[in-house]
Amino acid sequence: MTDYITLLKENDLKATIQRTSILKSIDHAGHINIDDIYEDVRELHPTLSLATIYKNIILMQEHNVIVEVPMNGEKSKFELKKDDHIHLICQGCGEIQDTDITQKTQEALVIENFQLSSSQINLYGFCQKCQSR
Repeated sequence: MTDYITLLKENDLKATIQRTSILKSIDHAGHINIDDIYEDVRELHPTLSLATIYKNIILMQEHNVIVEVPMNGEKSKFELKKDDHIHLICQGCGEIQDTDITQKTQEALVIENFQLSSSQINLYGFCQKCQSR
């Protein structure tokens, strides 16, 4: 289990109930959009507004606690910040699979006259279940 309070403090953010609840929701889902975060968090904190969720999502992105995962034709999803990896995003069901970046992938990403500091690679296609439908 992730220690959300330490995670926030290590990234220079105050550990509030709102932030820890948002992180717990994201961590539990793996990848989740803001509407689903809002519904999830409101179960425990019914007075929490959508504006508060947005404000905290933006702040935690700026402090590298969470990462936005763009979705084609849908609202972005969010995940806890992890080591660089590739997202395999199904265009049928919307499921996101994380896969590690291999040495071969890293070598392919070397670009002349450009120093890469981090990456987010999103590959869109169809998962095994959607392919067999």
